[in-house]
Amino acid sequence: MGEMSMNKAIHAAVRRDLDRFLDALDRFRDADRRRAEQLAVAWQNFDEQLVRHHEGEHEIAWPALEKVGVSRDLLTQLDAEHDTMATALAATRTAMGKLRKSASATDAAAAHAAMLELRRVTVVHLDHEEAEIEPVYLAKKDAPEIKAMGREFAKVGPVQGGTFFAWALDGAGPEESEAITHTVPKPVLTVIAGLFGRTYRKSVAPTWQQ
Repeated sequence: MGEMSMNKAIHAAVRRDLDRFLDALDRFRDADRRRAEQLAVAWQNFDEQLVRHHEGEHEIAWPALEKVGVSRDLLTQLDAEHDTMATALAATRTAMGKLRKSASATDAAAAHAAMLELRRVTVVHLDHEEAEIEPVYLAKKDAPEIKAMGREFAKVGPVQGGTFFAWALDGAGPEESEAITHTVPKPVLTVIAGLFGRTYRKSVAPTWQQ
C-alpha cells in the first residue's frame, strides 16, 4: 500500500461525494421531497467541508509549503483554480437550493448539470494539486513547517472535527483510512469521530446508503 498524505485523503472524500451526488441526482424521482431534503442536508455538509478545506489551504497550507520550497507562482495557479471552483460551487449551491424547494425532476436535472461541471473543474484542480504538492507533503512530512501546519489545522472545535473525520472516513478505502489514522492517533480519532461525528452519521451518511 502506497503512502498518502492527509490532504490526498481529503481529496478522495471530495471525489466520493461528487460521484455520490451525481448518481443520486441521476436517479431522483419527481416530487420526492424526502430525498430532496436528504440531498440538501448532505450538500450543506459537503459545501462547508470544501469551502473550509480551500480556505485552510490558502491561509495555512500555502504559507507552510512556500517555506519548504514550493513556488509562489504554483500557489497562485492553485488559488486561481480555487476561484474557478468557487464559481462552480456557487452555481451548484443555487441549483441544490432550488431542488430542495421544489423536489422536481426538472430541478434535479439542472442540479445534476451544475454538479457535473463542479466535478469537472474540481477534478482538474485536485489532479493538478496532487501532481505538484503530494510529493512535497510526503518528502517534507517531518519538516518543522509542515508539522506546524498540521497543528494549525488541528485547532478546530470537537464538533467540527468530529464531523470532518466522520465525513472523511465515510466510504474511505484502506489507503485513505491509513492516511487519516496515521495523522491522528487512533484513540483520539475514535473519541472525536465516534462522539462528535454522530450528527454526520445520523443526518448525512444514510443519504448514501440507498
